[in-house]
Amino acid sequence: MVFAAGIAAAAILLLILAKYYIERMVDKRISAYQNDLLEKHCEEVENMYRQTRGWRHDYHNHIQTMKAHLAMGELDRLSAYLNELDADLTMVDTVIKTGNVMIDAVLNSKLSLAKTRGIHVEAKALVPKELPVSEVELCLIVGNLLDNAMEACMGILEEEKRFIRVYIDILKGQLYIYVMNSTQGTPKRHGKIYLSTKNGRENSSHGFGLMRIDRAVARCHGYLERQAEEGVFVTEVMLPL
Repeated sequence: MVFAAGIAAAAILLLILAKYYIERMVDKRISAYQNDLLEKHCEEVENMYRQTRGWRHDYHNHIQTMKAHLAMGELDRLSAYLNELDADLTMVDTVIKTGNVMIDAVLNSKLSLAKTRGIHVEAKALVPKELPVSEVELCLIVGNLLDNAMEACMGILEEEKRFIRVYIDILKGQLYIYVMNSTQGTPKRHGKIYLSTKNGRENSSHGFGLMRIDRAVARCHGYLERQAEEGVFVTEVMLPL
């Protein structure tokens, strides 16, 4: 009787310790994921500030040049300068306009940051202004997909090999999201979970981000497929509309 009671007490103690250990591990992963998100958001904001300062500097120089042409009565040269400036602005206008404001904000901030990291970006996206799918869930899915794609690209030393391709559109009555990115080698898997390395260590926040995507897709009653080959990683998501 005493022996049985001892076994029961030991079992309860083991359960308590296991629960404590699991909670600690989950807390650490959530903390790492949140810190990683904060770091990425800060970098995106800093990148936008740099672009804004650059635009202000260029804008000031353009105004000074045009004022000089105008003061000297060089209307023909002023007209030619305006035409050249208009053509230049058309060439550098790489802002993605999907039709959905929230998705535009996520895509442009992420892909703009990717370009500053030496990643070649190709993107085509059309998203209805009004969606039955939660925009919060959609932004979570797209944002995490691009964060993971950027992280994989940064593991490649040669900049010319870094690329991200994004395609979003309506396909057979569903919202189709396709993200392909280059990667160093083939990503490791732990069960159904893909892992990555960062600074030589397995990156748990990356795996947690993947789980967040999985759960968001499930909440939207969607479909998700990942494919990994040597040097390439692809994610496809279908969300019913």
